[in-house]
Amino acid sequence: MRAFKVKRGGAIAVLFAVLLLAAPAAASTAAAETNVNQAVVKTVTDYLEGLTTLKAHFVQTAEDGTQRAGTFYLNRPGKMRIVYDPPDKDFIVADGLFIHYYDASTERTSSALISSSVADFFLRKHLKVAGNVSVSAAAQKGNLLSMTVVQTKNPLAGSLTLVFGKAPLRLTSWSVVDAEGLTTTVALSNIKTGIKFKSDLFHYYDPARAAHLYNEN
Repeated sequence: MRAFKVKRGGAIAVLFAVLLLAAPAAASTAAAETNVNQAVVKTVTDYLEGLTTLKAHFVQTAEDGTQRAGTFYLNRPGKMRIVYDPPDKDFIVADGLFIHYYDASTERTSSALISSSVADFFLRKHLKVAGNVSVSAAAQKGNLLSMTVVQTKNPLAGSLTLVFGKAPLRLTSWSVVDAEGLTTTVALSNIKTGIKFKSDLFHYYDPARAAHLYNEN
């Protein structure tokens, strides 16, 4: 299985889980739990656990201001797909077991177990902020709620901050800070929930072979 490689400003930056894959143990420290509003944590986790399907347009903004757009599909538990608008041909798909990233510039695919990343927190059936994932911050500011999660054993590897709007409660954006301190933000719009997807939307297909690989469930 080929490991993920980060392409600055590229598709890989969108997938918050990838930037929090296991990093060197030397950086390990306990995740801080200061500035954590437990009421916000409960509200956010309850919302995410009740969320099954979601489709939204997104605009991704990299640290240098570069923007890319596309469509985000979510089918909890376990599945998501990120597709970029043409002419960009990169994509990311989580098939219930693996996350696969196709880099069109090299025509290569990288894969990792969902359970080896913080994506497991977002995609697992029963959400919990314990074990390999910890909340480092959670707060409410006006009509926005935010919650930041990190790897418990290596919080310096990066962080994911989810932002939610209220009335009604909905996921509106997320931002990823990588191990170098660079931030990529993804803003969602035209959000639709409770919709049905064809199951093969979340299969990995090798564009060169037009055949699906790995987990077919």
